[in-house]
Amino acid sequence: SRRGNQMEFSLELIEDKIEIFEASSPKALEKQIEEQINHNKAIMLTVNTVSYQIYTSPEGKPTYSAAVHFKLKKL
Repeated sequence: SRRGNQMEFSLELIEDKIEIFEASSPKALEKQIEEQINHNKAIMLTVNTVSYQIYTSPEGKPTYSAAVHFKLKKL
């Protein structure tokens, strides 16, 4: 017999996630990271480490970047 139109649903926890952010100012970079921290709280991820880098273009324009490593929150 057929089961009809049943949808199978699987839930898998994300344990590690690395996200890269880039902005033209430190303030804009901080805002992007803060927003993502709030989004990731919903899926039980907290910040493990953050590494920053500043790149200056040949024209002298700085670009700020950060790699943020999120890990599953320990209960």
